[in-house]
Amino acid sequence: MTLVQMQPRSPHTTTAPRTVAEAMDATGPQVCDDMTVEVALAVMAGARTGRLLVCDDDGVCTGLVTRAQLAATRSSPTYTDRVRLRDILGDREPCTSPVTPIAEAAHAMHSRRLDALPVVDAHGSALGVLALTH
Repeated sequence: MTLVQMQPRSPHTTTAPRTVAEAMDATGPQVCDDMTVEVALAVMAGARTGRLLVCDDDGVCTGLVTRAQLAATRSSPTYTDRVRLRDILGDREPCTSPVTPIAEAAHAMHSRRLDALPVVDAHGSALGVLALTH
């Protein structure tokens, strides 16, 4: 008979997150999709963030914009100060559920070349952001 020595698990051992809820960042600034690019950039600067969650008038998350996206839009020859976030996002952007397995969400992000993905509840309200770490 062989004895197997068991070692207790250290309370400091961290396990890899299994679901999006375990890996997401708390909700940052949320703005309405009728906000202009200039105002959105000012909100980003004030909040010291590089991204904003965008919601419609009903509070449903319609996507996420980054500082880089807004800067590219502003430098476009067709840009005017009337361009709104909904004009940039177009149709509803991809999002994920907090119960989605982290591997599945990461795969979807890689295949779509996304650095961040909004996490929404069953009603479409933003709960947070799943961001890739580089």
